[in-house]
Amino acid sequence: MSASSVTHATFEVERRYPGPPALAFAAWSDPAIKARWFGRAGWDEELYELDFRVGGRERRQGRGPDGSVHVFDARFQDIVAPERIIFSYDMHVDERRISVSLVTVTLEPRGMGTRLSLVEQGAFLDDLDDATQRRGGFEALLDRLATVLNVRDGRA
Repeated sequence: MSASSVTHATFEVERRYPGPPALAFAAWSDPAIKARWFGRAGWDEELYELDFRVGGRERRQGRGPDGSVHVFDARFQDIVAPERIIFSYDMHVDERRISVSLVTVTLEPRGMGTRLSLVEQGAFLDDLDDATQRRGGFEALLDRLATVLNVRDGRA
C-alpha cells in the first residue's frame, strides 16, 4: 500500500428482471424491500437508514465475520421514478475511507420485464479497495435483487 493514492475506475453491471420497472424501482426505494437484498449476508447489521428522496441519505453499518466495521454512506442526487436513481456514496472500513463513488441506476422496460443498468464511477483510495472487488459486490447484490423480485412477482 502506498502512503496516499487514488485509482479511478468506471464499470457497468446489467441485469434483466421480471415485471415492469416500477417493481424494480420499489426494491430500491422501499426500506423494507431494500433491506432484503442490499447488504452482506452473514454480517451483523448495526445501522440501517433510508431516506429515499433527492438530498436524502442511506446509511448502513455492519460488522464482518473478522470484526471489521464497514460503513456505506450515500446521498441521493437525482431520482426519476421509475426510471433513474443517481447517488453518491463513500465507504469506510474501521473508520478509514476506502472509496468515494457516483452511481447511476437506470431502469428500462424490455418486453414484459426490466433492464437495469448500474454504472459506478469510483475513486478507490490508498489501495484499500478496487473496481474489481466493488463490481463483484454489486453483481452479488443485483443477483440477490433478482431473488426478491422473483418472489414479489410470484415466480419463486
